[in-house]
Amino acid sequence: MNARGCAFYFGVRRLAAALSFGRGMGGVASRVFQSGGPSTGSGQASLRTPKFAIASYHARVLEDIEASANHRFAPDQLRVRRLGIDTHQEPVVYMRADCSICRSEGFGAQSRVYLKINGHGIIATLNIVHGELIAAGEVGLSEAAWRLLSPREGDLAQFSHPAPVASMSALRAKIYGHALSAPDLNAIIRDVVDGRYADVHLAAFITACSGDHLSVAETIDLTRAMVSAGRQLSWPRSPILDKHSVGGLPGNRTTPLVVAIVAANGLCMPKTSSRAITSPAGTADTMETLAPVALSLEQMRSVVEREGGCIIWGGAADLSPADDILIRVERALDIDSEGQLVASVLSKKLAAGSTHVVIDMPVGPTAKVRSAEAASRLSAILEAVASGVGLTLRVALSDGTHPVGRGIGPALEASDVLAVLQCRGDAPEDLEARACVLAGHLLEIGGKAKTGEGEQLARSTLQDGRAWKKFQAICEAQGGMRTPPMAPHTHTIVSSRRRLIAGADNRKLARIAKLAGAPQAHAAGIMLHVKMGQTVEVGQPLVTIHAQTPGELAYALEYARSNHVFMTVEEQE
Repeated sequence: MNARGCAFYFGVRRLAAALSFGRGMGGVASRVFQSGGPSTGSGQASLRTPKFAIASYHARVLEDIEASANHRFAPDQLRVRRLGIDTHQEPVVYMRADCSICRSEGFGAQSRVYLKINGHGIIATLNIVHGELIAAGEVGLSEAAWRLLSPREGDLAQFSHPAPVASMSALRAKIYGHALSAPDLNAIIRDVVDGRYADVHLAAFITACSGDHLSVAETIDLTRAMVSAGRQLSWPRSPILDKHSVGGLPGNRTTPLVVAIVAANGLCMPKTSSRAITSPAGTADTMETLAPVALSLEQMRSVVEREGGCIIWGGAADLSPADDILIRVERALDIDSEGQLVASVLSKKLAAGSTHVVIDMPVGPTAKVRSAEAASRLSAILEAVASGVGLTLRVALSDGTHPVGRGIGPALEASDVLAVLQCRGDAPEDLEARACVLAGHLLEIGGKAKTGEGEQLARSTLQDGRAWKKFQAICEAQGGMRTPPMAPHTHTIVSSRRRLIAGADNRKLARIAKLAGAPQAHAAGIMLHVKMGQTVEVGQPLVTIHAQTPGELAYALEYARSNHVFMTVEEQE
């Protein structure tokens, strides 16, 4: 083969390779090839141009295109940029309004998009940016999206439409009143955990299941689905004890006391707790001011094997992960329905490997459970679902007419816990009494005390110092004991006249603490200085509001000063 033949042969080979690239460039190469090279002006290739020259010409053109493309990203790629925007658990991406991907793919604000970086992909919600926050060729990532993908600044991201979420059809059927089957609930919960549901879809699921819209059978299936979507612990010993409070009662921070008492008596209580949903503090929030709670399963197992108990945040251990996702949206909606409450509680117990559970159920007009009838209904659901999933369960009804302890808010409740454990003279008696009742139930069903004798054993465990010693050991095993923080801004409200404190509004007291910044600001909340049934004199302190900032203090104070709405008073002569 002569030189011209070789040139033509290799030119065609390179042209064929370039054509393959050209198809990926939207047909640019094939359109160049069809143009026939230099034109005679009539739109036809010159018949006088040798074929090898045409091929050589197109090969050079395609080489130029390919070389240029090596220095650019493909049309469906953008360079990522970390915007530092906190969207909590929901991954969000930000594209310019004039972004070619938005227009080409038909993306709009709140679209669900699939993005892939360095082989890792997630589904995220799209927000559209008008202005110069993001440069051309860039895409912004929220903190949640950045955590999930762990890219480097400037990495290339590819985008496409996500596959349709099949479980949405079951959700839509539920909205219209149809029952959910076990496969339906498994599919929904799996899609929730995999991030296929945006917050709007999560809100739809929560709302569709609220009230009495979940049957006992559905609640059992939902509980099992939530357990199977995460990791599940098993322990080499039995029984494995647990306790949960239905909630709605400010300051009712008995769990750290109960765990210390039970573990000090040689029983096993690996306690996983949630953060606050609608309250100023959850057990995990309070415990976090005393010791680390974001422990992995391996760390949790090590603590329990060493001390017989722990008090950790279940979300960090990946136990029933769907629960933490749903709780986040429930908090925003201020919804906590019976069926989902039961599934939430019992799925965490099953995932933690619990076999025996005590449920603290405060009942009162401003508690979460407001009447004896509501308590009876919820108790029946809890017992039925527990039986359906193989748990031994005891419900303990308690007085929910007023707060327990003095502090409302993570650090202030932690201070109450320490006062009880240390048997100080100023320890809140009602918190101690309630913790001993609940610990007594666990000591009885755990085989350490006869029926009716558990409360006395719990009280003696507190009084002889064993519970305090065990609590310190648990804190050290979890990463070291801490001193609860103190708020930099406080204000005490005093009584303007002689009054009898006849009652309290739990919801309004919780509202004051949340306006002050709890639970996000651990030191925020309120400290009660009076008890129900107490007569106060002019100038006597009623409550002290604790806040992290002057603005939060002002918000809480304005609400609290509204005729002392948080307390029921009777004027005294």
